[in-house]
Amino acid sequence: MFTRSVRRHPRRTPPRRAGAAGVLAAGLLVTSAPAATAGVLAAGPPTASTALAAAGPAPSGAAPAAEAPDIPLSAVKGRLSRLQSIASANGGDRAHGSPGYRAALDHIRSELDAAGYTTSVQRFTAGGTTGYNLIADWPGGSPDEILMAGAHLDSVSGGAGVNDNGSGSAAVLETALAVARTGFQPDKHLRFAWWGAEELGMLGSRHHVGGLSAAERSRISGYLNFDMIGSPNAGYFVYDDDPRIERVFQDWFTAAGVPTEISTEADGRSDHAPFADAGIPVGGLFTGAGRIKTAAQARKWGGTAGQAFDPCYHSACDTEANIDDTALDRNSDALAHAVWTLGTGADEPGRVFESTEKSAIPDGGPAVESPIRVTGPAGNAPGDLRIGVDIRHGYRGDLVVGLVAPDGGTTRLKSAGFDSGDDLVATYTVDASAAPAAGVWKLRVRDAHRQDTGHLAGWWLGF
Repeated sequence: MFTRSVRRHPRRTPPRRAGAAGVLAAGLLVTSAPAATAGVLAAGPPTASTALAAAGPAPSGAAPAAEAPDIPLSAVKGRLSRLQSIASANGGDRAHGSPGYRAALDHIRSELDAAGYTTSVQRFTAGGTTGYNLIADWPGGSPDEILMAGAHLDSVSGGAGVNDNGSGSAAVLETALAVARTGFQPDKHLRFAWWGAEELGMLGSRHHVGGLSAAERSRISGYLNFDMIGSPNAGYFVYDDDPRIERVFQDWFTAAGVPTEISTEADGRSDHAPFADAGIPVGGLFTGAGRIKTAAQARKWGGTAGQAFDPCYHSACDTEANIDDTALDRNSDALAHAVWTLGTGADEPGRVFESTEKSAIPDGGPAVESPIRVTGPAGNAPGDLRIGVDIRHGYRGDLVVGLVAPDGGTTRLKSAGFDSGDDLVATYTVDASAAPAAGVWKLRVRDAHRQDTGHLAGWWLGF
């Protein structure tokens, strides 16, 4: 991961296939604690709807996708051993411009070529030295909808970079090979990438995105980034740049019983940033770098409080011993799940209505309401109506959140209480079958206690 710390505001980029009824904006946090290639070488009163029953985390609400295969931990670890050996045989690292980097790229390319991918190597120059990106395309899928997954392949100088970022590179490779082994034929075109010179400022990925025409950029429906997904004192962090992509990852972790947090340490510091800056939806996973794990995080995930998520971050000790197998295994499987789900479009439900209007929440004051007008659906609302909430607040335990149906019936989504942490970014499911679908739905939010403040950043309804 690139060393410069940059805090980027989350990019809530609407999906490209938004219908006239509203844009798709799903995938908010669901946890128990809410919170082209230039230079390419060849190759109120009670009513019936008061009975709406608030439930917990929402399912994806989409048609089932072809199930992603398990990505064997042993296979990913084998890839890491190979990257370690390559570094050891080439001066100890895979840094930009080093023989170790090119040897690693050539090895991965040979594996992909043998599996039936169309590969190309893209040249760029950084610091007076030639760098390389590796791009691999799986035949088939719509050329007008391209799903990309990538990781940076370079390490810092003076270290083998097994976690940073052999872990992401190996998991992306194994997922690409699983596509070939299973003969997966998604609706979207799949493209995988291994970037050079990320450690110098995402230079390889910046070169790639900068070389794309506007039309080429518009055809990329999403870019998934995997940088440091096996940190030895691991946390489980999900990018929140695009709600749709975020939801797919959150669904996997929720089903696995693994709580997550929104990634902030990785904001703007890895290869998703050039894509996001170009308006392309992005998402990804991260297990932490140099930041310190808190006591609350240690209780939630295990590991050691008061130590960095990766004590060997950018150090010579980032070797094969610097990997948490459980984190690497989970994130590799979540990666495959996202490729299979997003590749088939199974994450896209029929009708989603969204409000992105920001509303201040009075500190210890009256409730604020945000309306969404639903038009089109006839009859009653579904029994599994999904509600996504994005509230930025200093202490989410202060918040009381409810849903008001078009007939005035209400249901409580969240009560105030001891709920340590900031921000409420969550998805709920309610049985709304007693309420009319069409009409004005309202999210009602009240700050029950004084001192901490915040605002409603947006919310959505998924039918």
